[in-house]
Amino acid sequence: MPKTKKAVKAAEPETAEAAAPEIATVVKSEKAKAAKPKAVKPKKAKGTKPKAKKTAKPKGSKAAKPKVAKAAKPKAMKAPKVIAEQKAELLSSEVVFEGPLFRVLRDRLIEPGGSEEVRDVVRHNGSVVILAIDNTKSKKNPWVVIERQYRHAAGHFLWELPAGKLDPGEDALQGAQRELEEETGYRAKKWKPLVEYYPSPGFVGESMKVFTAEGLVAGDPHPEEDERIEFRLVKLSQVIKLIEKGAIQDGKTLSSVLLYARKVAGKHGK
Repeated sequence: MPKTKKAVKAAEPETAEAAAPEIATVVKSEKAKAAKPKAVKPKKAKGTKPKAKKTAKPKGSKAAKPKVAKAAKPKAMKAPKVIAEQKAELLSSEVVFEGPLFRVLRDRLIEPGGSEEVRDVVRHNGSVVILAIDNTKSKKNPWVVIERQYRHAAGHFLWELPAGKLDPGEDALQGAQRELEEETGYRAKKWKPLVEYYPSPGFVGESMKVFTAEGLVAGDPHPEEDERIEFRLVKLSQVIKLIEKGAIQDGKTLSSVLLYARKVAGKHGK
């Protein structure tokens, strides 16, 4: 709005003599008194607020609101497709070492990728592992049979599950039953396969078949002459604590106990 001007007072009119010499006959004592005009205050101009100019929108188009980018949900991984297994072409094989437990072969072969290689492989009849459990008092936290024995390759004593090698052509379940009774004296009423795995497939051909054994019946152990074994029953929760602390370092025991504990937790909704 424009600012209002201050009222300005009009100056008093001059005497008649000064104003017009032709009227000198007028009595000098009477001076023309002109009324002071009232100061007229100019009216405040009412200012109108400027209207906001509307910007013309292009026809056929609306102002697009900025879209907030939504985080993409991770896609579920699909199970890998089963690929037809390809085998290597063995060109030659020679025994470079043979002992009572295993033999070492030097193989020359063409691998499935097409490259020709020379591989030294430890050949073994395979082993069995027994997760012997007593769950008569608690299904969620059963007792587990574990052993302690000296392992020269590791350089110290290890806590392990009962295990042993298979004889040539021996059935895995029969081998597991034999090993459990020899090392601990226990027999079991219920046997079930848990898992099979290769502990070191880079150069060892040994596979390990793990069985669970329930309904334990105590007996007298009769280990082999070179075996010095002590065993005991330990609660599953305590075995897991020993694993978490690093007190159990044996691979077959780690994998078997943790897999079994996961299955038990799933069954009982833990």
